[in-house]
Amino acid sequence: MTKTLQTIAAATAISASLAGAAGAQTVKNVVLVHGAFADGSGWREVYDELTARGFAVNIVQNPLTSFADDVAATNRVLARQDGTAILVGHSYGGSVITEAGANPKVAGLVYVAAFAPDVGQSTLDQYAEVAPPPNFVPEEQPDGFAYLNKNKFRAGFAADTTDKDAAFLRDSQVPIAMAALKAKVTTAAWKTKPSWYVVATEDGAIAPELLRSTARRIGATTTEVKGSHVVFLTQPKAVADVIEAAAKGAVTKAR
Repeated sequence: MTKTLQTIAAATAISASLAGAAGAQTVKNVVLVHGAFADGSGWREVYDELTARGFAVNIVQNPLTSFADDVAATNRVLARQDGTAILVGHSYGGSVITEAGANPKVAGLVYVAAFAPDVGQSTLDQYAEVAPPPNFVPEEQPDGFAYLNKNKFRAGFAADTTDKDAAFLRDSQVPIAMAALKAKVTTAAWKTKPSWYVVATEDGAIAPELLRSTARRIGATTTEVKGSHVVFLTQPKAVADVIEAAAKGAVTKAR
């Protein structure tokens, strides 16, 4: 082999090595966790964005019957991951990932317009700092499960969706056990795992001021995105960008 060919071969080997090292710095698995009054189908556009970028994405279907049930559902999906994962939670799903994020398969956390309780706090306890906006009105039923008020649903939950999408979300609500929202977390994974946070600047369910203070409190890398509480549905590319940044940064931040 001539010296020139040897040089080219060496350069190619180095490039391949660097490419492999770069790939090793990206977490390839993503697990998405929905919040209250909804199901996992709302993540479809984010799913499409991430899978197109080469990520393996799984979506948790929380039963919303109890906090323990939802944490168990999330851990069940995490157990199926081939390697570590970025765990993403929306709204009440942020409380779920705060607890389930202690799972050793979780490399990093992404909170999307979400709650992030401390140990001994519940989802509803977060509202003690900043009360929910006036159009966010859960109505508890006699059996202890809650739906959002139909007349205020769009303004409080999905103000920037189309009329058809808002109506579908309203009429396909998944009720949540109020006991799940009152359950106290026993671990706060954001204390030990690197975290990212999406603030929905037009959120009608969790006041943007509370979203911002939550992000500061947990020390998250924060991105503000113009959107309603369902910002993952109306701004999927922006949310996927944050998840991708977390996938690339989780290993480095953990060192």
